[in-house]
Amino acid sequence: MDFHHISVLREETIEHLIGDRDGVYVDCTLGGGGHSCALAERLSEKATLIGLDQDEAAIAAAGKRLSAAKCRFIPVRRNFSHFREVMDELGIAAVDGVMFDLGVSSYQLDVPERGFSYQHDGPLDMRMDRGADISAYDIVNGYSEEALYRIIREYGEERWAKRIAQFIAAARQEGPIERTGDLVRIIKKAVPAGARKDGPHPAKRTFQAVRIEVNGELKILRAAVEAASERLKPGGKLCVITFHSLEDRIVKETLKLLATDCICPPDLPVCTCGHKATMKVNRKPIVPGEAELASNPRARSAKLRTAVRL
Repeated sequence: MDFHHISVLREETIEHLIGDRDGVYVDCTLGGGGHSCALAERLSEKATLIGLDQDEAAIAAAGKRLSAAKCRFIPVRRNFSHFREVMDELGIAAVDGVMFDLGVSSYQLDVPERGFSYQHDGPLDMRMDRGADISAYDIVNGYSEEALYRIIREYGEERWAKRIAQFIAAARQEGPIERTGDLVRIIKKAVPAGARKDGPHPAKRTFQAVRIEVNGELKILRAAVEAASERLKPGGKLCVITFHSLEDRIVKETLKLLATDCICPPDLPVCTCGHKATMKVNRKPIVPGEAELASNPRARSAKLRTAVRL
């Protein structure tokens, strides 16, 4: 299956991101190259576009899509947590724009073998980097019941986290849980019938939680946004698309801190922290319009947050 991903808020992102058409831009979540292709169309042959992704299928697909780009395109198979190292290796001191499109891609969801989706039966995997040591199988079968409860509650914000963890722990006593379909059936048994009538699929929040744990998504986010902001030229733009409240909260709080001068406790009479604002933040996030939601329901929870380097 080809790497297919419908880029959310594509035009809005590029509109806010682009400044100097001859500049240097970084797509920290290259995916299938949707945002990068739209950006490349607006850049000149003097520009440089760097695309980071830890998924080898994404790097290959984006490389094909961007092979005809008139700007210089540099694909890098690396997680965006290594932003500083990648820029140092490429000898790039400052850039004109950085974008993040967080979460899982349409391709990863739609290919059962990747194990991301509760809609398709496949092996319990969920690794964005298929060379990573820890998979969903290891978490579901190896974490204690208490650890499972914690991640399902915190990362999935799941009301029935305790029951789901209990049911998983009981089910694996009879043998390892190996497939997404098996996990979905266990979750459906754990969530009371009345609670399954309304709202999202009963397995959605648990799958989100396990995926976040597998890929360490929330642990690396704050530092990555800070690293990206540091490398921006004055007037350089930062765009971050989030898909759930946990990652959006981290992005919002990180940008707020970067846009604040003094961070001393309010009862101190004189500032002692020396902290200076480095970013100007557009406070209100951009959300998809009705036309985009009609054509791509997966966009419904997306928020685009933007900021400019001072």
